[in-house]
Amino acid sequence: MDIAVDISNVYIVTQRLILRPWQKSDLNDFYAYASVPGVGEMAGWPHHKFKRTTKQVLQLFIEGKSVFAIEVQENNKVIGSIGFHSSWANDDPEYRHLKAKDIGYTISKDYWGQGLTPEAAKALIDWSFSHMDIDAITVAHFRDNYQSKRVIEKCGFTFVRESTYNARQLNRIIDDAKYIMLRSDISDK
Repeated sequence: MDIAVDISNVYIVTQRLILRPWQKSDLNDFYAYASVPGVGEMAGWPHHKFKRTTKQVLQLFIEGKSVFAIEVQENNKVIGSIGFHSSWANDDPEYRHLKAKDIGYTISKDYWGQGLTPEAAKALIDWSFSHMDIDAITVAHFRDNYQSKRVIEKCGFTFVRESTYNARQLNRIIDDAKYIMLRSDISDK
């Protein structure tokens, strides 16, 4: 079952990053990575061709209060996003009784391969289980998105199944893989 999330006053600090609410002043940093071909497409949305698109999405992030900006501590640059979305488990007979949220993330191509996405995801997972009344966190990746698959593996999610995802913004049906992490998986460790 879906639950409400409000991250408007939450700041999560990791070794190299700050996960924080989006601000209007993040527009240029957001556009800098969201406009690069291949970045958004890995997450199911077309790269931004116009800054007005980025501005609209930024406003949705601010109003939605469920997606963090990923800021690099070293230079205070926003290089990506990570946040909560409605979970695929809400429609799954085996899991729909659980209070679950899906996490999704995107990071600037300039920062790929540096371990920053797993760092952000692990911090968000830890925060979720310690600060939210949540039973499970889910995640998915497009079958050909090996970088995202690697992030998911590093975080310790359990594979559930392959399926398809309707990427409406891309006007495509894409094969994906779905994963889950239960609160009991964390408490058993």
